[in-house]
Order: sequence, then structure tokens, then C-alpha cells
Amino acid sequence: MTSLSRFSGLTAITLAAALSLSAGLAIAGDTVTADRILNALQPKPVTRGLSLASPADPAARARESSFIDSLRNRATRSLSLGERTEIADLTPTKPRIDLEIQFDYNSAAISKNSAAAVQELGKALSDPALKGSTFVVAGHTDAIGGDAFNQDLSERRADTIKRYLVQNYGIAGSDLVTVGYGRSRLKDAQHPTDPVNRRVEIVNLVTKTASQ
Repeated sequence: MTSLSRFSGLTAITLAAALSLSAGLAIAGDTVTADRILNALQPKPVTRGLSLASPADPAARARESSFIDSLRNRATRSLSLGERTEIADLTPTKPRIDLEIQFDYNSAAISKNSAAAVQELGKALSDPALKGSTFVVAGHTDAIGGDAFNQDLSERRADTIKRYLVQNYGIAGSDLVTVGYGRSRLKDAQHPTDPVNRRVEIVNLVTKTASQ
């Protein structure tokens, strides 16, 4: 595995992780592991009652699949505002994990305290259970600085994670869709300058549940 030495020498920032499942459940913890990431990103079964009450619309599913396919092999900066919004709108319905991978202030370099979390992410995304999935790697910033600066920074942070996963874990670049949201989607809006807002969100854009 390639050394993480290029990420060293940065300000140490406390690492935390919150697992956000498709049902909306959030589990907080001080340590994130490959198993927890894998569990969060795997498709969740839909109960019989729910599936009968809200049958999937085949046409809507087809449109969603087409949209996801259109995102593969796209450069981060090529995504339009509309496409970024559509990705964000899909997120609440998908298996996802909010990894508070901390970055140095005004930087796309990963804090060395967050290196272990990125390694665990690589292990999880390499697991055969997630084979065939397309993942969103979404970068976020805090509210310090202007919109344009933060948008660029969030895109570079997402690209940093993608590059690390491709180079060190052999994950296909086409399976990782990078997007930046700048400061527009703060994790803690009550404390917009808190480092907790400088994070990376991972979403599995799977179009079916485990029961299908």
C-alpha cells in the first residue's frame, strides 16, 4: 500500500464518524471500522408492508438508473448545479455513511488523524459484498470563506479521497462519482465554522434493495 506520508505533518483534528442508514438512523462513534462502513453501505431490505404500500415505479427506477449511469466517468467539475442537486436528493433514500474525515484548514490534504478512517473505507469498498455498486464521494466544507473558494475546496477534497481509493485499493475510478457541495450543506448549521463540517460523505447509489 502506498504510504500516507504525504498526509503527515498536518494539524491533528479529532476524528468522529456518524453512520446514517437509509432509514434515517444515525449511530455516532469514536472509531469507524471497515465492517461498520460495509454494513452502512449495503442495500437494506424493504419490509413487505412498506413494499406493498409504496410499490416502486418502474419508469422512475429506469430514470434513476439512467441518471446514475450518466455520472460514471465524469470529472467532478463537469457536474452541473442541477446534477449536484439531484445527487443530493437521492442521498436520503440510499445506504450511506457520513465520514467526518478531517482536512487541514483551507486544505484538501487529509489530517493524519483521519488516515485510518480512509484506510477502513478502502477496505469496505473493496469488499465483494459491494461489487457492482456506484458510490458518491461528496466533499463538504465549513462556512469560513466565500462560496466559490469553498466549492472548489470541497471538490478537491472529494477528488483526494477518490484518488487515494483508486491508487491504494484498486477501486475502479468509474465506480466513484465525486461531487462538491462547498458550504451549502453544513452538518452542523448551528456551528457553521466547526471542523465537523469539513467532511466527506459516501453514498451507495444502488438502485435495488437486498430483497430484490
